[in-house]
Amino acid sequence: MSAYAPIAAIATAPGRGGIGVVRISGADLSGLVRRLFQRELTPRHAHFLPFKSAAGELLDEGIALYFRAPHSYTGEDVLELQGHGGPAVLRRILDNCLAAGRDLGLRLAEPGEFTRRAFLNDRMDLAQAEAVADLIEASSVAAARGAMASLSGEFSARVNDLSDRIIHLRMLVEATLDFPEEEIDFLEKYQARPTLDALTADLSTLIAQARQGVILREGLHVVLAGQPNVGKSSLLNALAGDDVAIVTPIAGTTRDKVVQEIHIDGVPLHIVDTAGLRETEDTVESIGIARTWQEIERADVILHLQDATQPGDELDAQITARLPARTPVLKVFNKVDLLPAPFTASPGELGISAKRGAGLDGLRAELLRIAGWNPGGESPWLARERHLHALQDAAEHLDLAAQHASQDDRVLDLFAEELRLAHDSLSGITGKFTSDDLLGEIFSSFCIGK
Repeated sequence: MSAYAPIAAIATAPGRGGIGVVRISGADLSGLVRRLFQRELTPRHAHFLPFKSAAGELLDEGIALYFRAPHSYTGEDVLELQGHGGPAVLRRILDNCLAAGRDLGLRLAEPGEFTRRAFLNDRMDLAQAEAVADLIEASSVAAARGAMASLSGEFSARVNDLSDRIIHLRMLVEATLDFPEEEIDFLEKYQARPTLDALTADLSTLIAQARQGVILREGLHVVLAGQPNVGKSSLLNALAGDDVAIVTPIAGTTRDKVVQEIHIDGVPLHIVDTAGLRETEDTVESIGIARTWQEIERADVILHLQDATQPGDELDAQITARLPARTPVLKVFNKVDLLPAPFTASPGELGISAKRGAGLDGLRAELLRIAGWNPGGESPWLARERHLHALQDAAEHLDLAAQHASQDDRVLDLFAEELRLAHDSLSGITGKFTSDDLLGEIFSSFCIGK
């Protein structure tokens, strides 16, 4: 299968719609255009045409758009056929195109292959290419806005600016290494320390913004845990604004996890209601409790629910002791509306009434605070975990470079090497130095036709 062969796919989502698009990309599609329409198409003009088979059968009629390389999405010739959005109609149009281009090597596109070609043809960098998928998958207005900012290159520009500054410092170091007698004066002469300090500070700011971008993209995995009948399902319903979980006075009603996505300030939260934690001989309930602990291990935030009308008992103490130390835990006391006096919360605690809605705004704000979300410092772009890891790797190398710069012997070759490694880490974000395996993993998650 040639990586340079022309490719074709249905570019619109499966199902029925008013309009459907078949997209074709290749090095030179002029011959295929003539076969399909028996005429030339003016590039970047909309042509209303009948879509006919080789035998002359009318398949559909619609708009044909022809983009000549390099002025197209992929950087190659691109032909887009916009017809009626029925699955059968689009399939016939696609099959007709594949038949007409068979001797040209035209084949079905793989997932993400159009965007991968755009990346390989320098139409966008890797961070922008990933933003295409993020824009399609955005589940909130804030996420869509952040994905669009990434696609427009805001994040890449920040990364490239840091890379260029590191390159400049590397250039000075490499030049100095050619003249060993000047090594001692290098740090003072070229103000290397202030330059490195400024790089480190700007990178720290970018890391903080990237964390916000990851939260905005990935969301938070929030697990509701506690004994039976403390109000976990009621809280899930209150946060979701709908009856997504069954609520009864019977202990052990929830036997398996119930997951609901909600948004707070545009941030997606995956709220997981779980089976109540207790000793039981019920086989089905025991399986649910085992799954509860599995969800707790995966959680980004744990809400340990307790009944405010009942004093803490030994089982709650056992649950607290078993919760993972690495995960933020918020103790939430439910049913405060049933108390004879106002509830007084200690640090790390919160009182609510899931039934009455009291305290829920405070809970929402506390969830975001625990997760590190800062509405005032919201990142204008989305980020992925791999971006955050690359930025953190770069920060570690800059820190090692600073240590070498502060040593008495001033080992400039090690200083230069750490700068090179920091630059490589940043370049991996935009794809300047990226393995084929990573590219395959990234683009395989795209939908076909994009």
